[in-house]
Amino acid sequence: MKTTIFDLLNRKGQQPVSMLTAYDYNTARTIDEAGVDMILVGDSLGNVMLGYENTLAVTVEDMIHHGKAVCRGAKQAFVVVDMPFMSYQASVEDAVRNAGRIMKETNCQAVKLEGGLEYADRIKAIVQAGIPVVAHIGLTPQSVNALGGYRVQGKSLEQAQKLRLDAKAVEEAGAFAITLECVPAPLATLITQESKALTVGIGGGNGCDGQVLVYQDMLGYTGGFVPKFVKKYADLHSVMLEAFRQYKEDVAQRTFPATDKSYNISDEVMEKLFEPDYKI
Repeated sequence: MKTTIFDLLNRKGQQPVSMLTAYDYNTARTIDEAGVDMILVGDSLGNVMLGYENTLAVTVEDMIHHGKAVCRGAKQAFVVVDMPFMSYQASVEDAVRNAGRIMKETNCQAVKLEGGLEYADRIKAIVQAGIPVVAHIGLTPQSVNALGGYRVQGKSLEQAQKLRLDAKAVEEAGAFAITLECVPAPLATLITQESKALTVGIGGGNGCDGQVLVYQDMLGYTGGFVPKFVKKYADLHSVMLEAFRQYKEDVAQRTFPATDKSYNISDEVMEKLFEPDYKI
């Protein structure tokens, strides 16, 4: 059966919730088969799927395209789709309209948007439209230029108090879950204890109600920079690189395809093809 909001919220303070990103049908199927509770179609697809420097160029159409594929592959996991940059920042009307498009066209169970107190009115309006919302505070990649880069958030007293206020504001606006990215573990634990919403950490320590990672990072798929908070569960980059190199060599040496990977035809048919009266 499909995981619901109530299933997730009932686990707060009890059993941690697992979440991974996915951007395509087959990855979603595999994550779903593994029993992971939630799947995030993150705007991180801009980096890991489309090769952008950051997430700012990702469009609503991109999110819908990848979201549809993931939702077709996830039979049990609860699917959340990110709202990309400038799909909700300009106005409440934009926020509700784009959230509605994403929800309707992908068949996801919730949308996620970045920002705290300053976007509480958007969250409230989206929730009032019947669309569940996951909030995202701490390091918000869509604001990377304003933040001055990818930095841990909440280390000073002023920043820590701001994050607590942000968490309270988005919860009161109706967000059922809050992503805490690159937040010091003790602060993330405090916010988790203060909030009735489900907290999902990504670089927020193990005191959160759940955890989320970009699947390419945890599989060692990209072969590039990996954030401090990521645990690499595999090294797929090396495995794939070696397989691709071996394939190239086999093709060059004509050892692939071998006979067992080829289709045959009877000698009789081949002989007739060379008969003088045979016409093409």
